[in-house]
Amino acid sequence: MAAEPGSPPPSAYAGSMVCKTCHPDVWSEFYKNPHFRSIASGKEEPKNTGCEGCHGPAAAHVKAHGGKATIISFPQLTPKQTIDACLRCHANTLSRANIHSSQHTRNGVACTSCHSVHKAATPKYLLAKAEPALCYGCHTNVRADFSMPFKHRVNEGFMKCTDCHNPHGSFAPTWRMADRPSLVHQAPANEEACLKCHTDKRGPFAFEHPPVRVEGCEMCHSPHGSTNSRLLRRPVVFTLCLECHNGAGTFGRTLSGVPSLSRTHNMLDPKYQNCTNCHVRIHGSNSDPLFLR
Repeated sequence: MAAEPGSPPPSAYAGSMVCKTCHPDVWSEFYKNPHFRSIASGKEEPKNTGCEGCHGPAAAHVKAHGGKATIISFPQLTPKQTIDACLRCHANTLSRANIHSSQHTRNGVACTSCHSVHKAATPKYLLAKAEPALCYGCHTNVRADFSMPFKHRVNEGFMKCTDCHNPHGSFAPTWRMADRPSLVHQAPANEEACLKCHTDKRGPFAFEHPPVRVEGCEMCHSPHGSTNSRLLRRPVVFTLCLECHNGAGTFGRTLSGVPSLSRTHNMLDPKYQNCTNCHVRIHGSNSDPLFLR
């Protein structure tokens, strides 16, 4: 097969077996690595095989008896160069389609910031640390959220960060709320990632609660952790509802012409302070515009 224009000639490649002479610690464990398949198959071109598939032609490196100037050394690369090197093989998947515009990439996070090809802590995905400790290294505020009295069970191992987030970038909109968790996965039909588990909230409903459709789940809920048992953004239900249903002018007072806040709703009376005692279908209803039972 003829070499591609501008590609190094076959003589520029030394082969992965030569690398183990100077790098025995890496080579002794490399057979466990998914990247070893390129060597084991024997079907890949030299530029896509083993060590040289990532580090480039090594003949000059061997001849010079080592040195970072004669090989691709990832610690010397910029984040963009690192990402481009990995995408030579790892670009053919939808989960990485938005990586160049993701929040991680825009903040200088490269593949090697989270993945360790040679000394991975997890065999799957070659993570440098297991989740969620890996994510907590940067997202310390989220770590604090998971210490709240009520939270999703990430620390307990029941679920992990990537069940909800795509660290390589998401197409889900992040403009709805300034503090909305970013890089969230999309459920089918461009739905909130929350609906993958909370299917009873999916709808469609004849009567929709506008914040659910327009702003999303995070308008009312703090998914990482909260002092409220329903992960609400406020500790008491009625204080959250009154952010919109406050009776100021016509804002929040009516829904399709039906009064939704009246003098009979005295918030000083404890029986009115748990709005969802009556408005039980608050995520949406097929029978009542006020989300009553």
